[in-house]
Amino acid sequence: MAYNTSNPVLSNKFWSNIEGHESMSYEGTMQKIGIMFGTTVLFAALTAYAAIAINMNLAMAAMIIGGITGFILVLILVFSRPKNPVPLMLSYAVFEGLFVGGVSLIFEQMYSGIVFQAAVGTMCIVGAMYGLYATRIIKATPMFQKVVMSLVMGIMLLYVVSFILSFIPGSFQVPFLHSSGPIGILLTLFILGVASLCLILDFNFIETGIQQQTPKVGEWWGAFGLLVTVIWIYIEMLRLLSKVRSNLD
Repeated sequence: MAYNTSNPVLSNKFWSNIEGHESMSYEGTMQKIGIMFGTTVLFAALTAYAAIAINMNLAMAAMIIGGITGFILVLILVFSRPKNPVPLMLSYAVFEGLFVGGVSLIFEQMYSGIVFQAAVGTMCIVGAMYGLYATRIIKATPMFQKVVMSLVMGIMLLYVVSFILSFIPGSFQVPFLHSSGPIGILLTLFILGVASLCLILDFNFIETGIQQQTPKVGEWWGAFGLLVTVIWIYIEMLRLLSKVRSNLD
């Protein structure tokens, strides 16, 4: 079955290399979402506990190792589209757990209570965007998908450039990306808004896949795409709150 995905972590001809006899279901997709998110939360909690109990430097190490490895796994999954993506996806959930646990603890050390605030904010965004999608106030039209994907690619390029520049001593920094001034806060708000719109693409991918009875492995791809987006929203929420609170302290 040919199906053009709107999921931001997958290519437009996603289903061309995917085969299967059983088809996607709502129950199966929810189960995969539970597994992926549960794995990430578990390893995030274990990372935070280990850093607090043993050495806080573990948080920084987990953030770096988890972030880089998770990004590499996303690239492998998107470009190779393996017929059995489950091992790589579960590995991604584990390493993102390390990343989320490490970065959360670092932010919590700087601003007490910020992790709880970011988690609540993330859940509110997910709930609100699902409501907007379910009521069809926002529809994943082809033009909507193209605009959102173009913005996502631009933001990802911005972050890659910023990451590379961070290794060059005294190099030029991307303006306002990490600053806590009004423009820096507005920029983070914009990025958070784009990340939130990606949820519409994820919901559409899952709903359309179920309706068109696409292969059951699509349940894992739907859960994977949703996890990528939610983690992005959570990180941007942490960044936004930290910028706001740095101006209040």
